Amino acid sequence: MQAVSPEPRTKSARWIAEVVAAATGTATEDVAVERRPGHASVRSYWRARHPGGTVMVMFVSPDAPSDEIGKGGPTGPAPFVAVLRYLEGIGVRVPELRAWSQADGFAVLEDLGDDMMVTRLETGAAREPLYRAAISQLAAMRVRAAAAPDPACVAFQRRYDEDLYSWELEHFVEWMPATLGDPGLSPAERRVVDRCFGDLAARLAAEPEGLTHRDYQSRNIMVLPGGALAVIDFQDALLGPRAYDLVSLLRDSYVPLERDFIVQMVRHYLDKTAALGGPELDPAQFAEIFDLVTVQRKLKDAGRFVYLDRVKGNPDFLRFVPAALGYVRDAFGRLPELRALQDVLTRHVPELGPGT
Repeated sequence: MQAVSPEPRTKSARWIAEVVAAATGTATEDVAVERRPGHASVRSYWRARHPGGTVMVMFVSPDAPSDEIGKGGPTGPAPFVAVLRYLEGIGVRVPELRAWSQADGFAVLEDLGDDMMVTRLETGAAREPLYRAAISQLAAMRVRAAAAPDPACVAFQRRYDEDLYSWELEHFVEWMPATLGDPGLSPAERRVVDRCFGDLAARLAAEPEGLTHRDYQSRNIMVLPGGALAVIDFQDALLGPRAYDLVSLLRDSYVPLERDFIVQMVRHYLDKTAALGGPELDPAQFAEIFDLVTVQRKLKDAGRFVYLDRVKGNPDFLRFVPAALGYVRDAFGRLPELRALQDVLTRHVPELGPGT
């Protein structure tokens, strides 16, 4: 049931306190709120302390665009709530929903704390147990979703198709060379890039699709007391290829990983998927798709990081561009069919060249 929020709608600390008071049955004066980081999101987050504990409040305007490049669809908190309820129903640990309002743009959520997977890794936690747990959770989510799809959930109503892949790739061409003062592609180079991008988009769109978080990475996995993992930031979930979320995690720009470890964790994913009743996937074929998704996803990421600086005035993500480009360069080395694309892009972004 949606809670009725106070008026007028605003993002002031007082308004957040009133929302929490209405959701928890406490007095507004007994609620203390503090703004929390939102990273690159159009959403804002608040932690609210009240006599019964703490909650998190997410605010996103009902008409705010998605954080991700997409084809439209519902906005505001509704997609988040729909995907939350679906994931909860298939046994994925997500924050408990306490109250929400689409009209007023808020959701009051269980406070999962500040202990993200990335912070655990940065403070020296053993990485293999964390990655194995996150990958086991990902495999379970995909297998369970395949067994119990819900066409009424927004995540099953949108998909990665050729257009969406191409739009995301174009994000790189539009923004990345600009950081180097590059004039852009020549007409002949443009034809090569268009052909290669089209082939890549078509190949990925032809892959079997299933529930895909879309940003399953170390900042969106919470480590709870006792070590259990919870998933957040799933409002852009859609149907996509099996390798996509695994690339998001193992080729995460925030936590660079060496290739041997990535190969080991991919093997764990394949084994776990089969053990849970999912398909037994061919390792060589999966590795190829993993590399193709890497090229698409990490080129998009690099372009997005520049976009956030140039358009949104947020330079914090520029430091992650080298890691994204490094993953693309590594994948190019195993994809001879994309050599023409690598050659053209390297003229404009030298970091993509072999041996750099």
